[in-house]
Amino acid sequence: MKIARNPIFHASTKHIECHYHFVCKKVMLQEVELIHVPTGEQLVDIFIKALGKNKFEKMRLKLQVVIVTTIT
Repeated sequence: MKIARNPIFHASTKHIECHYHFVCKKVMLQEVELIHVPTGEQLVDIFIKALGKNKFEKMRLKLQVVIVTTIT
């Protein structure tokens, strides 16, 4: 987030891949706003970590994923 918000960092970040600079450009054009998300609220965790039932269900609700069951 610091790199995207501060263009002065660019000279020292030549090793960073171009998609980070793409994000930086979008931030500077005010097309994208970066916000801090606390570690405990990272929605990507549902896809990459084993979560307890309560945390899994909380994340699933945030993603608006519902379970549909059919009884035949």
